[in-house]
Amino acid sequence: MTLNVQFLTLWMMFVSGLALGVLFDGFRVLAGQLRVPRWTQPVTDLLYWSLATILVFRILYWSNHGQVRLFVFIGLLIGVVIYFTSLSKAVISVMHYLIRTVKALFRFLVKTVETVVVKPIIGLYRLFILFLGFLAALAIFLYRIVLQCLYPFWKLLIWLTRPIWRPLQQHLRMPRWLARIGGWFERMWVWLRRWF
Repeated sequence: MTLNVQFLTLWMMFVSGLALGVLFDGFRVLAGQLRVPRWTQPVTDLLYWSLATILVFRILYWSNHGQVRLFVFIGLLIGVVIYFTSLSKAVISVMHYLIRTVKALFRFLVKTVETVVVKPIIGLYRLFILFLGFLAALAIFLYRIVLQCLYPFWKLLIWLTRPIWRPLQQHLRMPRWLARIGGWFERMWVWLRRWF
């Protein structure tokens, strides 16, 4: 292993140590923001260490084909120590700022969709219901007018046809079921006149 490869590996392990710190703080901030229950901490720890192991060994394999030497651990340790002593607070602040920005953007998008899409649809639905109510009221009004206009003609028709059906009624006996149907129609007519 040449000196250049060793320095490259040391530098990459230093960067990996910084990345491990950022990843650790990222997990902490997200767990705090999402209010993850306490009992899930072993699962998140396992997830963190799995991601950290994969990250470190991928970088190690890329930099020196996976050879583990003492300077690999020294580079990791220096990166982690420098990160937690000088960069951790700034990175956490940036993460909080990014989360607040994403939340504000999400709220803005929800408000925009509500204003541009949902409220017009609700307004159109209410307008449609109002229009249907207007049509129903107009239909009832026209129905009442037609009933009131036809009532004199109905009375006139009964009066004109009385000489025809009066003698027939006296000579022909109407079946009971037909009389019941006639009584039902008469009651319906009275009911319709009362309501309309």
